[in-house]
Amino acid sequence: MSELCVIGGSRYFGRRMVENLRDQGTAVTVINRGSAPAPEGVTHLVADRDDEEALRRAVAGRSFDAVVDQICYTPRQAAIAARVFAGRTARYVMTSTIEVYAGLDGAPFTEGVVDLTPQGPPDESYGGAKRQAEAVLAAQRDFGFASVRSGHVLGGADFTGRLEHYVRRIAEDLPVIVHENPGPSSFIHEPEIARFLAWAALADFTGPVNAASHGELDVRSLCAAIGEARYATGEEVSPYSFERAFTMDTSRATSLGFAFSQVGDWLPGVVEEVRACAAA
Repeated sequence: MSELCVIGGSRYFGRRMVENLRDQGTAVTVINRGSAPAPEGVTHLVADRDDEEALRRAVAGRSFDAVVDQICYTPRQAAIAARVFAGRTARYVMTSTIEVYAGLDGAPFTEGVVDLTPQGPPDESYGGAKRQAEAVLAAQRDFGFASVRSGHVLGGADFTGRLEHYVRRIAEDLPVIVHENPGPSSFIHEPEIARFLAWAALADFTGPVNAASHGELDVRSLCAAIGEARYATGEEVSPYSFERAFTMDTSRATSLGFAFSQVGDWLPGVVEEVRACAAA
């Protein structure tokens, strides 16, 4: 039986991933600050991952076949994890994001276009900090490292409220604020990214890998799945409106053996879920 450690994993697709691994017969240990209970049937350790000594005490005497880090947002957090888990695991998987490609041209992006050489002061942007965290973990030599760059996640208990933003504005006949010529982006269904992360945890590949369902969406096609929308342009654009194409190439994941779904197969159901929640 595999022994896995998950840092975070108390909500959204991280929780579903933990449940998937548990149901597959994997022994799972969840580490979080204790603000939310871990799923039943897993070991729960309480520690603040920003406190290196507390994290070290929590895992003292333990070792794991793999670690999945759901909440690594900064290079400092990555450096702490690299030190604490050196000698405790053979594999480390970080949940990353499409936002590491922010500011780059040439979509659809392949994994290699991001420079993972550690450099410069901490980047305070979400995508930049994630990119620097990847670089820190990629540079260490104590365990194999893989990063999962997820497309925008839709569905499930989405605490971001981004899709609900569109559902509400269209229902209230309010204009959706978009770029003049919004570009497409990559998306993935919440259960699918949970399956992908569970799969990646038990795999043996290293390096970054993009994860997204087949079929890109721009903000107008996303709105069309909800209803008839009115549009306006402005500086405060709505979520998922991008100035240019912001999509990922998923050829690597496919070649490694993961079969992605089609966006069109699950988007209508997700819209109905959000609509029902918004009306409740």
